[in-house]
Amino acid sequence: MLPEEDLKIIKKELGREPTLVEQGCFLNMWSEHCSYRSSAPLLKTFTTTGENVIIGPGDDAAVIRFEDGYVLTIGMESHNHPSYIDPYNGAATGVGGIIRDIISMGARPIALVDPLYLGPLDTPKNLFLFEQIIKGIAGYGNCIGVPVVNGETFFDQNYSGNPLVNVVAVGLCKEEDIITARAQKAGNKLVLAGSTTGRDGLGGASFASRDLESSDAKERTNVQVGDPYIEKLLIEMTLEATKKGYVKSCKDLGAAGLGGASSELAAKGGLGARIITDVVPQRELNMNAYEILLAESQERMLFEVAPEDVDAMLALIAKYDLNGAIVGYLTDEPNYTVEFEGEIVADIPISLLTGGAPICEKTAIAPIVQVEESKAPGTPKDLKAAFLKVLSSYNIASKEWIYRQYDHEVQLRTVVKPGEDSGVLRITDKKGIALSCGCQPRATLLDPYNGGKTAIMENAMNLAVKGAEGLAIVNCLNFGNPDRPDIYWQFKNAVLGLGDGARELSIPVVGGNVSLYNESDEFNTAILPTPSIGMMGKVDLETLLPSSYFANPGDTIILVGETTADMGGSEYYACFGAQNAGKVPPVPKNAPEIIKAVIETARSGKLSSAHDLSLGGIAAGLARMCKDYGAKVDLSKVAEMKAEELLFSEAPARALLVTGEPEAVQEILKDVPHMIIGKVEGNSLEVKGKDFEISLSLKEISDAYESLTRFMME
Repeated sequence: MLPEEDLKIIKKELGREPTLVEQGCFLNMWSEHCSYRSSAPLLKTFTTTGENVIIGPGDDAAVIRFEDGYVLTIGMESHNHPSYIDPYNGAATGVGGIIRDIISMGARPIALVDPLYLGPLDTPKNLFLFEQIIKGIAGYGNCIGVPVVNGETFFDQNYSGNPLVNVVAVGLCKEEDIITARAQKAGNKLVLAGSTTGRDGLGGASFASRDLESSDAKERTNVQVGDPYIEKLLIEMTLEATKKGYVKSCKDLGAAGLGGASSELAAKGGLGARIITDVVPQRELNMNAYEILLAESQERMLFEVAPEDVDAMLALIAKYDLNGAIVGYLTDEPNYTVEFEGEIVADIPISLLTGGAPICEKTAIAPIVQVEESKAPGTPKDLKAAFLKVLSSYNIASKEWIYRQYDHEVQLRTVVKPGEDSGVLRITDKKGIALSCGCQPRATLLDPYNGGKTAIMENAMNLAVKGAEGLAIVNCLNFGNPDRPDIYWQFKNAVLGLGDGARELSIPVVGGNVSLYNESDEFNTAILPTPSIGMMGKVDLETLLPSSYFANPGDTIILVGETTADMGGSEYYACFGAQNAGKVPPVPKNAPEIIKAVIETARSGKLSSAHDLSLGGIAAGLARMCKDYGAKVDLSKVAEMKAEELLFSEAPARALLVTGEPEAVQEILKDVPHMIIGKVEGNSLEVKGKDFEISLSLKEISDAYESLTRFMME
């Protein structure tokens, strides 16, 4: 049902009662998911332009200039609510949808990255959701031949009733092959191609713009069902049609189905459209105009084709065994008109439908937070046991069980596989891209601005340790109900933190998605504020890339950045039941300089390994590097603080750099904080401070670090 206030506006603008089909169009197109009505004022604060940005926010995906005539397309989407109702299909169609955003720009999809946020695996339901979401991503991505090269998996109780499935996709094409979702000329035909249209996904956009309830399991018609084999054919057909010059503009059928794609495509070109729903290829009997127009059945694309190319386009569609039909045409008159069985069932000013939703910045009020300092865990009696407990936390433990289900080498571009700080792909003989994703939700809960900014710095450091400098950022802004002033305050401040962090690093925010109303009546809770981002950087492949693991005995270990005692939002506090205690460590003012210095050092070819420090701090960072070799480390001169703060602080903009040429590396790092803390040697990790010593064998480290894989295999 349309909100009463929206209905009043629509009646006034139309001068009459809207028809049922018109109400459905407005319900979906004016939803938060499609219109960004609560978030638009905040999204405008992002810097979205840059010397390499060809197309920024507003199209199906952004386009970034690379080199040698190549461009990269990048987009990020969420499929959260469907992945709770039907986790396999919800996750699979999340992949399918973002892939179609890439191909609608004329690019071949070359990589996927998947940040996931789920409830703890201590209940059968959460375990089921986790397994099925991973299977959905793997099943779809593997079948269409696009590698998953990086990801994040974060577990917290607040996601139990509302898991988050975010997906980043990257594509590649020549600059002259770019197409857009901006209609070109009145009189051109609108050709629908791909799968048939059913009732699956009906109302998906409006479904994504409201809270989940425990009764929503009955709403499986809101969840699309995908077919990766049809998607693969659709990819190849679209790229061939583009090469042959048949496609004037193109848009993926995602939110609001044919209605959303056709109205947005026409409106962006300053044109109108007339849609004849009867001719849409259907797979269910007795479908009405409402269902045909707004169903979100998967694997469908809409093309603008000149009249003289229509026959050739339809022949090409048939060649790939896909369904195709002329479903309408573009008009000079700026109206959106829908016909069914010879009658007009919708006739709407197109600007009202696609751009008329009331936009407003909602009330933002900081919550009264009781910082639970009394719950802050002190120095543990058994520091070694605490070390192993943090390392075995599923948020820090190896995610090998997940990524080994993905085909991460298909297309033969993958240089660095999943499991390291960032995935790396080859684009030309000499240059590649690095990809990272994620955020720190617990830190964002306690300090949204600092949490948002930290997400930028952490991902930038993930790229930096591979020698990559950021090219572009996309985001998925996952929050609860924006009508709640405390939630909107979280949202607003996280966005401001993201924007400031991106500006400090001069990386444009080129696109993304807003997913609000992530709340569950079943658990009476909102998700943690989760400003998940994807970041892409450019990397030189002529220099040997540092490993994420210790590679050479005798190498020197250098800590870069400043360690502070603030522990709020840390995995250590969460492991000991103190999620709401403490202060979040701030992003240092010199973070951009630190990241730049790490990039320069990695590009020098003098590093054997390098690793970003984030969850679990220095302790987890060192342990994760001990794959084949151990190390002796002395932290006594790093800072004056308690043992647990020294080991587990998650202060941002820090990294471990490992080298056989310490003097040369220190010369590069001379203008940023850094310190030699140890050497690679032996078969154990030995860490000491002023008042503690810990020794862990490689087997003890491996047993703790493999906890998630072991649990999933049992």
